[in-house]
Amino acid sequence: MSDDTAILTPQFAPPPGGPGGNVSGDTLNSGIPVVPGGRNVPGDPMGTGPGGPGGPGGPGSAAPKPAAAAPRPAPKPAPAKKGRSKLVLLGVAVVCLLGVAYGAGLLMNHSDVPKGTTVLGVDIGGGTKEDGVEKLDAALAKRAATPLKLTVDGKETQLAPDKAGLSLDSQATVRAAAGSDYNPVSVIGSLFGGERTVEPVFPVDEEKLGVALQDLAGGSGTVRDGTIKFEPGKAVAVPGKAGKAIDVNKSMGSVRDAYRAQVETGSARAVELPVVTREPTVTQAELDRAMKEFAEPAMSGLITIRAGGKEIPFGPAKSLPQILSMKAVDGKLVDVYDKEAIDRLCAGVFDGVMITKGDGKKHQLSADDVAFAMKGALMGKTPAERTVTIDLDGNG
Repeated sequence: MSDDTAILTPQFAPPPGGPGGNVSGDTLNSGIPVVPGGRNVPGDPMGTGPGGPGGPGGPGSAAPKPAAAAPRPAPKPAPAKKGRSKLVLLGVAVVCLLGVAYGAGLLMNHSDVPKGTTVLGVDIGGGTKEDGVEKLDAALAKRAATPLKLTVDGKETQLAPDKAGLSLDSQATVRAAAGSDYNPVSVIGSLFGGERTVEPVFPVDEEKLGVALQDLAGGSGTVRDGTIKFEPGKAVAVPGKAGKAIDVNKSMGSVRDAYRAQVETGSARAVELPVVTREPTVTQAELDRAMKEFAEPAMSGLITIRAGGKEIPFGPAKSLPQILSMKAVDGKLVDVYDKEAIDRLCAGVFDGVMITKGDGKKHQLSADDVAFAMKGALMGKTPAERTVTIDLDGNG
């Protein structure tokens, strides 16, 4: 048979050992080249065919890129909340209302003492300062003048506020309360009956209080200073003894607090004053001196006081024991004269007798003038020395 009629027979690939035998089968199979798997197809140098490196499913094929996402539309602005606008309007309304109320309060309160002002529960507002003082005194004056009840080592006693330098100063209190109060709370509150509380003023005379407590200490407690008693016809020495006495420094604070509480509450309760143990301030030596230098000579006989052609005797049996006493001052005993007893015993003998005093004017002869004359007469040893004539011209 000729080549034109040759039967196409399948050609097999050579064994892996390499080319050999049947060379024509390696290159042509009936004129068609055999393409081994994995080789490039002629005309496709990049191997893009199926199974090729660049073809679909090939090892070098790249995955298709995803399409770009479309941009999102801008969000629409949220509509304004109606509730927030209402709150703003409400706040503005409240502020305006408060402003109107504040202005009204200022316009309506023209008094010296603002309306609604109180002191210890007493309403003193809405009027002049004088009105405020009258209201305060009417309500609290009685409380302020009530004596304090005190207890010293179990013994009760009293202390008058005016003698102890204690008081409620109504005028100072009202002055402190007077004047416009621009505090918005107070101004607006006054429209609705609100109160404005003012603290009372309690001035204290520390020196006067100390003296009053010192005097109280002399008559309270159990400590006793030595003294001399004047009995009919004789003077008697009384030795002192140790005991408990008022602690003046600590008691001052207790008395101040008690007085304030009494005025504030209207209740006068007994206050226990602090005490300390003390020795008598007058020693036996001082007691002996006072007896020898004053008490015994004073009671040794009759004395006579003359003035303006009139005279009156004072004797140791009746008159002098009513007039004379002695008091401890800084550890010393000093003589004391009872002026009321002198007036009573003189019984008007020197009425109309005038004496010229330091001011150059004439004054009625008084118990003070008689007591001053008695000092010299009591130290006399003879009847002449124990008679004293008062110089009415102010030269004595």
